[in-house]
Amino acid sequence: MKDGDAWRAGSSPTDAMGRSMARAGFARRSVLGGGVAFGLAAALPARGEAERRVMAERPLVLGHRGACALRPEHTLASYAKAIEDGADYLEPDLVISRDGALVVRHENNIAETTDVARHPAFAGRRTEKIIDGTRQVGWFAEDFTLAELKTLRAIERLPRIRPGNAAMDGRFGLVTWEEMVDFTAAQARESGREIGLIPELKHSTYFASIGLPLEDRFLASLDRHAYLARAPLVIQSFETANLRHIHAKLDHRHPARLMQLIDDPAGRPADIAKAGGSLTYRRMMEPEGLAEIAAYADILSPSMRSLVPLRPDGTLDSPTAVIADAHHAGLLVMPYTFRPENLFLAADFRDGGPSEARNPAGSIAEIGAYLAAGIDGFFTDDPALGRTAVERLRDGARPT
Repeated sequence: MKDGDAWRAGSSPTDAMGRSMARAGFARRSVLGGGVAFGLAAALPARGEAERRVMAERPLVLGHRGACALRPEHTLASYAKAIEDGADYLEPDLVISRDGALVVRHENNIAETTDVARHPAFAGRRTEKIIDGTRQVGWFAEDFTLAELKTLRAIERLPRIRPGNAAMDGRFGLVTWEEMVDFTAAQARESGREIGLIPELKHSTYFASIGLPLEDRFLASLDRHAYLARAPLVIQSFETANLRHIHAKLDHRHPARLMQLIDDPAGRPADIAKAGGSLTYRRMMEPEGLAEIAAYADILSPSMRSLVPLRPDGTLDSPTAVIADAHHAGLLVMPYTFRPENLFLAADFRDGGPSEARNPAGSIAEIGAYLAAGIDGFFTDDPALGRTAVERLRDGARPT
């Protein structure tokens, strides 16, 4: 048993999230097949700060694209490292191929994360598109069949910051959602513990506009995999209509939870923008917006800096009201993304080394500060550091 696993034995991600949701105002009820689902209960009265700090009995460590600080993102090597390092959930972002296969890539533009530019046969497919209102140039997953995508190899997206990962360029192939599920099921059996999946559906409105909608394809996969019938599963998106669609389709027949991602506060979800709506992410994080989110989702996932922002000098400021307001609405709060390099840390936690240098102690301390602010889980590029921060919280150590 790995260090830190002993206290987790007999306490699965499902159990931990259930306890947190119970505290957040969710009622557990049975569904067909013996699973569990969570429905919004009556809003709870405001709680005191001390209660909020212990709200997440065991904050969840979400392996962001696996353990992408240590392995190229979205590869099985990255996911295996995340499991080894104690992640509760693995995050595969999902795009789609021309022939309808769900493929694990952070964006549909694969120029920066694959070696597609080195394939002369695909040179003519370099093109310009507008994706969610942003003009992009590159190669796009939806212009390739799955067989063609399988000829590509993964490369590191941040080679200057993560040269160790860049040294692995070309070693790993691209993975489908189906392969990801099978891999996770095998790893769960091997490790003897539940391993959750937290897929993100990317660019839903855009893909629907070109005749390749993601949602029903994804939902159909839930019926094909025995592991997904019992594994902890969270479905996330920056859009709203797709989450509402999935919420209605699941109809409590499956114990999946839904996570509303929050982007730049001034921006609008792509589905809202496409429909000509005015709803911004900033309004979604206000009490009225949070209550609306709680009607179809279980978890709020904003940028970490929208919860505890930075002062002009780069040090951490006081927490905003978002965590408390989200908890009051019955939502768990799990921000993104903690990264271990000095470049990404608040000034309080940098160690004076180069900006691209790893700073494990600083990352652990920064995560600890956010845990103290009351978050219920978090995305991290380095799950081992996240696990250490959670264990220190459990042991009563104060963040430094």
